Amino acid sequence: MKEKPEIAILRWEEGQVPMGLLQLESLPGNSTNPASYPFDVRMIHVEGACVETVITHPSEKLLEDMIAISKKLVEEEGIEAITTSCGFNAIFQKALSQALPVPVFTSALLQIPFIENLIGGKTIGVLTANGGSLTKEHFAACGIREDAALYVMGLENAQEWGKIFTHPDEAFDVEAVRQEILSVVKKGREDCPDMGAILLECTDLPPFGRDIQAATGLPVFDFNSMMGIMAAALGEIRLY
Repeated sequence: MKEKPEIAILRWEEGQVPMGLLQLESLPGNSTNPASYPFDVRMIHVEGACVETVITHPSEKLLEDMIAISKKLVEEEGIEAITTSCGFNAIFQKALSQALPVPVFTSALLQIPFIENLIGGKTIGVLTANGGSLTKEHFAACGIREDAALYVMGLENAQEWGKIFTHPDEAFDVEAVRQEILSVVKKGREDCPDMGAILLECTDLPPFGRDIQAATGLPVFDFNSMMGIMAAALGEIRLY
């Protein structure tokens, strides 16, 4: 393992994370669980980053702050790549990557063009924390074609998961959340029979990735598959 972290994760402001998501942070595979990685990462709480400023009403002020924080990390700590703890930061991908001298990967959505080439024109199922908030601007910022074959599956109407937005101070029943996730992807698989792969937008969903793969029989891509690519590129992990 290298002596210092090379990848920094910009995460939500401490105290602004919904209770349910705090529970999910304890699961292996979650983006903000240090145990998810076989190498050190630098985690930074970004003041003002929360559901409101990232998901429901993306904030230009937050973007400016993220750029400033990232530049400082690169210049003072030698960080070699920047990522974020919420896939909805995709909206900031183009601006962040253009402003910084190191690679930036804000969202698992960045893998969509790669997946398209793997599955030969089949549809990619995109499982997201909030389908209503995932817009064409998020996809465009990640270089995704407007006519890409995507089938978006949102979790916002799932009763337990929806507490993120309706009752953020209430705890989850994690097993109920698991079953809601599987119900949504199974229905999506039925409604979209030409689905060839699933992409998990939300960085809290990777802990359920194996269950999703087993339930659908499809390859599942997520924050961790993206992190693995970047970690390999920087020499943080090796396959041989």
